[in-house]
Amino acid sequence: MAKADDGASKRPISHGRVPAAESTKAPDESKRALKHHGAVSVVVVALAVGAFAFRQQIPSLDFGFLTRPPHVVPPSAQVIDQKAFNVLGSVPPPSEAHGTSYFFPPGTEMASLKAKPFHIYDYDFYRIIGAEPTLTLIAETSGNPMFHEANVWYPATDEMFFVQNAGAPAAGTGLKQSSIIQKISLAQADAVKHQINATGMVSVEEVYSHPQVINPNGATNYRGKVVFTGEGQGDIAPALFLMEPTEPYNTTVLLDNYYGRQFNSLNDVAVNPRNKELYFTDVSYGYLQHFRPQPVLPNQVYRYNPRTGAVTAVADGFKLVNAVCDYDVELDGTWSNRKLFAFVDSGIPDGVHCDAAGNVYAGCGDGVTAWNASGKLLGKIYLGEVAANFQFAGKGRMVICAETKLYYATLAASGAPITDYDYTGTY
Repeated sequence: MAKADDGASKRPISHGRVPAAESTKAPDESKRALKHHGAVSVVVVALAVGAFAFRQQIPSLDFGFLTRPPHVVPPSAQVIDQKAFNVLGSVPPPSEAHGTSYFFPPGTEMASLKAKPFHIYDYDFYRIIGAEPTLTLIAETSGNPMFHEANVWYPATDEMFFVQNAGAPAAGTGLKQSSIIQKISLAQADAVKHQINATGMVSVEEVYSHPQVINPNGATNYRGKVVFTGEGQGDIAPALFLMEPTEPYNTTVLLDNYYGRQFNSLNDVAVNPRNKELYFTDVSYGYLQHFRPQPVLPNQVYRYNPRTGAVTAVADGFKLVNAVCDYDVELDGTWSNRKLFAFVDSGIPDGVHCDAAGNVYAGCGDGVTAWNASGKLLGKIYLGEVAANFQFAGKGRMVICAETKLYYATLAASGAPITDYDYTGTY
């Protein structure tokens, strides 16, 4: 999803029960998980940015933080005691503490929070980060938001794709020129994982798609290839593009209209692992960022069946709020039972993804936030700046796009199967 230059951008989709984000941009308890018997039953959606992810419902029982044995805190982590700020005494007024401000727990400041960036809010976050998590800055620009969204891992070459911000003034993209697709080698990133700052040591390569994907914003793996959402440009219609992930990066347009009408500006896309259909969001960011005409369709989530060509709206009513919501994904592919999943404390949630255990992650105003399937805050990978999007790269690796910075993290968690879903092309 393309974001505005102030970092209030758009975020991603998961499979099963759908969490959605309603934000100022944003799965559920064991009873509901058991009701679906482990089927893909939930989708999580960031309402403000149109990001979403499908999640496998996995029952999880919480017996409380105090019932677990003590755990050694990794050198790059710190425990955040939530009881320490239940009562602050002097609470800042709304003009100072609001949806885009940073919160510093008592006894902390920006420098101390960034020095040990893995913040443990709940014991279960230890399972996610493991014993020796690392966070490395691997690329940086002086102002051009080159590291925005559309993170996709391609296992065959062990590369991570991502895109530049479309519509940001500092990028000069949107109306006069398209944002670009880029990639990095994860072998190069892994070689510098024990360094805090390794800028200049990992090559960032431009990917020249043919024909060009116009203003790409979201992306996902699909049948051994990569599907991008193109936001459009002026009167050039937004479209879904299918790109070969190796040279010469040939592309095919899958969809460019809704019954003869242009979409507004396609934002994010995901695959439902149950029916293998594509679900994508269409929002008005292109218009708000002055590179698309006034919208003629509502902000909605659509379902695309590549076999029949059918396009169906499955959800609407998305507003610019700081919340993530979830939906039940029915056997027939429709969505129902929208519920609030989480409300973020910093910025607008975007880049929604899930791990193999069913935990939900979103890029937020201060980094990557992790919740369990019930929406309980587990922890954060703290950047002290907006995490526009991110993605797992198999087991124990994550690439985080922070607009002008690109980070590589190592941890214990693995991405959900959809992050490298069926590259054999058999479905």
